[in-house]
Amino acid sequence: MLHYAVVFLVIALIAALFGFGGIAASAVGIAKILFVIFVILALASFLAGLLRRK
Repeated sequence: MLHYAVVFLVIALIAALFGFGGIAASAVGIAKILFVIFVILALASFLAGLLRRK
């Protein structure tokens, strides 16, 4: 998940470099969503691991 967020961020940077503002904004939006999903799943996994030990 984090890999895809970084890929979309790189796509956004390259698109912005070449002047494609709409594509860059869309790619940044997708990267933000994927990063938030990654953080939520990582926290859920961490908490599940802590609860499983007890």
